[in-house]
Amino acid sequence: MAEVSNGKYDREIITGLKKFFDGSVPQDMQGFYSQEELEAIKELEGTPRDLQARMPVKITRHYFEQAKNSKAIQTLVKASPKETYDLDGASDPGKQMSYSPVEGLIHKYELGLIYVAATCSAHCRFCYREELIAKKEVERPDGTVAPKGLAQIPEIVAYIREHNRLVDENGGRHPTTNRERLREILMSGGDPMVLGNKNIAQWLAALSEAGIENIRIGTKELAFYPERFDATFFAMLDSFHKSYPRASLRMMVHFNHPDEFLAKNPDGSYIPDAHAGFRWLPPTLAAVQALRSRHWINIDNQSPIISGINDDPDALRIMQRELKRNGVENHYFFCGRDIVGHKAFNVPIERAWQILNESQKGLSGVETHARLSITHYKGKTEVSAVTNEPFPGVKGGENGVVIFKLLRSAADARDRCKVTIVGRNPDAIWFGGYDDRVIMDEAELYSMYNIKPLALLAAE
Repeated sequence: MAEVSNGKYDREIITGLKKFFDGSVPQDMQGFYSQEELEAIKELEGTPRDLQARMPVKITRHYFEQAKNSKAIQTLVKASPKETYDLDGASDPGKQMSYSPVEGLIHKYELGLIYVAATCSAHCRFCYREELIAKKEVERPDGTVAPKGLAQIPEIVAYIREHNRLVDENGGRHPTTNRERLREILMSGGDPMVLGNKNIAQWLAALSEAGIENIRIGTKELAFYPERFDATFFAMLDSFHKSYPRASLRMMVHFNHPDEFLAKNPDGSYIPDAHAGFRWLPPTLAAVQALRSRHWINIDNQSPIISGINDDPDALRIMQRELKRNGVENHYFFCGRDIVGHKAFNVPIERAWQILNESQKGLSGVETHARLSITHYKGKTEVSAVTNEPFPGVKGGENGVVIFKLLRSAADARDRCKVTIVGRNPDAIWFGGYDDRVIMDEAELYSMYNIKPLALLAAE
């Protein structure tokens, strides 16, 4: 820790809309919101549809520069009244608080997720952590209501050690939950990269001392402010690796669209690279190359497919190809979650499946590792297939079926890889869109809602 120093950064962040309203933003930003857009937003202030109460507005100078010539990025970061037309959605997506044994820790799967920051350098309007970012109150399993708190090192370390002690003493399984050892932690939030190097180093050291083998850092900072990945940050990582050579790091990055990392011509087209593919933004490429040069660091990208942002097979094809070409693995694409206001962002499930599969035509096998997932309360669920042909003789399958597979099952993963089959509904944006057409529910995605398969209903 004595070797670690914090860097100095000027993200030139604009927080909130006040400066846009009063015209005090820098001159080149003053047209980012039109007068009509500002008036429509202003009308909603103080009402149940207040946009900043749903998700605070925030943007960095770097991201603004990319947004100027990108409709997709503008949609991602600009507040819009459509966000609150329909505020249906869950206050605790994934029922995470049911798996929170310690404040700031979610131990739903084989790894643990810890909230170490409550903000990011900029804010995505579709953010799945809007309840944390906006400091909203969430109901907990014991009936109490309070905002989510951040993880604290002593409590997290104590939980890890006690959990693993019980596992070791019980022959490799926890005596109560049947879980194995906790080996992996995802540092999340918010974005851990808004923290100083010393704070990040404290977490890395504490988790490694507690016996964690693999540490993930979830971040969108490569898109929002790639200059954060500077010499002081890499010096901290190198010092960490020297002290804990058996610990590995995985940067879970969050690019949603190639406009976030590719350079453009004035006409909006991508600039061909002299060797292959397209030219990257210099600070972003430099950060990725510096991460890749360290063999003990992996980089994985994951992104939801969001309406008006990246629901475009061509954009996703370019993104997957360019990421893999530069050493970033394509991990997951997601269907939108059932957060508050999700109907303004979610692409229909079957359409998202079609977009992803269309985008992967022409890509190599290693470029197409990403799968389409939805985070169900039971666990991450893959949209494995959508058929175009009917299933003769299968009630509910007259127009084809959707096959869900439980990729990651909660707790001890006992239901992993179980399958649910539903009749198609092209308008469905969440599992609830299939409530009346469940054909087979081995994974029990619908049993928790007391929904029976069509065959059982017919028999009754």
